Amino acid sequence: MTAPIEADVAALSYEAARDELIQVVSRLEQGGATLEESIQLWERGEALATRCEEWLIGARKRLEDARQGGASSGDAAAATQPGNGEEL
Repeated sequence: MTAPIEADVAALSYEAARDELIQVVSRLEQGGATLEESIQLWERGEALATRCEEWLIGARKRLEDARQGGASSGDAAAATQPGNGEEL
């Protein structure tokens, strides 16, 4: 995957990444794209799916922290927010 695709996707909210992923899957299922276009769509879809997973992992961690009375809600939100420079 190329760095511009990853950088572009890293800025997306969960909802934006999910909605675009739905569009990518639909285009792939419809067929009719060239091999090169299909590969680009597949790569974009992989990046979008990874972004969605990052958001979901972060949300799960925040819920677990809240249940356990871990870090304050502000600290937990900042620590698990995707795109803050830390890997989830």
